[in-house]
This record gives sequence, C-alpha cells and structure tokens, in this order.
Amino acid sequence: MALKVSAVYYAVVNVLLFIFMGIDKRRAIKDKWRIKEATLLTMGLIGGGIGGFIGMKLFHHKTRKWYFYAVFAIGVILHTALLLMLGNIL
Repeated sequence: MALKVSAVYYAVVNVLLFIFMGIDKRRAIKDKWRIKEATLLTMGLIGGGIGGFIGMKLFHHKTRKWYFYAVFAIGVILHTALLLMLGNIL
C-alpha cells in the first residue's frame, strides 16, 4: 500500500513540475505573469526533481541557472535515500 501511495505521489509531483516548467517557459516568451522560481524549486525539493530536469531539457527553460540543477539534484538524491530507508523499514 505504501509503495502505491509513494508512486502516485511522485508521479503527480513530477508531472506537475514538468507542466509548470512548460507553462512558465511559454509565459516567459509571451512576456506574461510567471510562476515564481521559489515554487519551481520547492516542487523539485519535495520530489519533483526528475520532472524538473526533463522540463529544463525539453523546454530549454532555466538552463542557465545553476541552482535549478543543484536543487533538483538534491531533491532527487534526498527522495531516493528516503525511499531506500523506508524500503528497509517496511
């Protein structure tokens, strides 16, 4: 049960961050209201790092900002470690 909940959680967070990266890129091109960087970075830290990386690559968005790479990588590492620890406990 916990594995299913985790899988759904990570799928939703990653898909949402991917979509947000695309929306933010489109809004940047059209010079419209943008999604805050803090929102994108927070989503990367709470488990959406893979979706963030894919969004960066596919949309060519935020690729010049080193801290997006760093925060998304930290998020992926932390959540991988968390899942491994939970796997050992359960």
